[in-house]
Amino acid sequence: MNVLRFSDLCDQGRARGQRVFIRADLNVPQDDAGNITEDTRIRASIPCIQMALDAGAAVMVTSHLGRPTEGAFKPEDSLAPVAKRMAELLGRPVPLKADWVDGVDVQPGEMVLLENCRLNKGEKKNDEALARKLASLCDIFVHDAFGTAHRAEASTYGIAQYAKTACAGPLLAAEIDAITKALAQPKRPLAAIVAGSKVSTKLTILQSLARNVDQLIVGGGIANTFMLAAGLSIGKSLAEADLVGEAKAVIAAMKARGAEVPIPTDVVVAKSFAADAPATVKAAADVDDDDLILDIGPDTAKRLADQLKSAGTIVWNGPVGVFEFDAFAHGTETIARAIAESPAFSIAGGGDTLAAIHKYGIEDKVGYISTGGGAFLEVLEGRTLPAFEILQKRAAQAN
Repeated sequence: MNVLRFSDLCDQGRARGQRVFIRADLNVPQDDAGNITEDTRIRASIPCIQMALDAGAAVMVTSHLGRPTEGAFKPEDSLAPVAKRMAELLGRPVPLKADWVDGVDVQPGEMVLLENCRLNKGEKKNDEALARKLASLCDIFVHDAFGTAHRAEASTYGIAQYAKTACAGPLLAAEIDAITKALAQPKRPLAAIVAGSKVSTKLTILQSLARNVDQLIVGGGIANTFMLAAGLSIGKSLAEADLVGEAKAVIAAMKARGAEVPIPTDVVVAKSFAADAPATVKAAADVDDDDLILDIGPDTAKRLADQLKSAGTIVWNGPVGVFEFDAFAHGTETIARAIAESPAFSIAGGGDTLAAIHKYGIEDKVGYISTGGGAFLEVLEGRTLPAFEILQKRAAQAN
């Protein structure tokens, strides 16, 4: 994917003395008192900011936080807690500026954090007048927020359209490289794990992957629907019976290519959805009418793990069971550890997937951990993200 990279501009000295506008993803969770409870996204934004400061640029950074009403500021919408944490990480003051659309005063070697960009009227609808104002604030626009790459908004798309120069920051560039390696130029066999509660939310992903992957592992409620499609009883487990036809079509599409969707041969069931519910391992053919399937069984987990260990590339989105309950976490743990032990290049994304990676301490064993939720899913669907599209267009214009 041909996009201009901010790191190259800095290496060439083209950022020195320039006004650099960085769109970061600083949308971090907070408790009721406004304290940040998890700061991964802030920490992930630091390399781009430091790169700009080291290059001698005048640096502006903004992000959205939550879902504020445009034009109606409330204290809980403020990036003030983010500014405080960012200052600690950078070891320098991080002033926070409100009402910044009409002008920002920042000198080379300095930085300022611009208040929640979703407070600006016209942000979400990518208003042209707003986008042009944002573009006029800078000489270089740097998109470094993969989590917003699937949205065409004023601070993600419009500004890239009208800024003098538009490029990808190191975080976005790393996502582009990992996605290209995993999906555009994968080392085979290519295995994909897609799990979640509903087929309907990931049907287009499953259909897209069925055209490309060598093995499509399904888990959670999605696996239950595929078990129904294979003629198995699933008791009172979560499933979407009206999508059995679509599941059969995915299985058929894979089979036509000599690939497969492995159907569980054993499962872990309980009579109720609770952390302390007694867990029972059963053959997939022996599920009772009052059983809830809450995990894949040990034989299925071992079979899948063995296949993952011989994969060339692995794409992972979603735990295969109710891993939050220890009795039903063994399937997800087995899959996670198999990915960690596999020599394959692996890319993982999605909130629950990241939670599982953290739970089993395999962060340094996964090839690339994507920071985007919705954006990661749209890439798996085969869509071209708006951020990628406009940056490619601007790169082509620059050549």
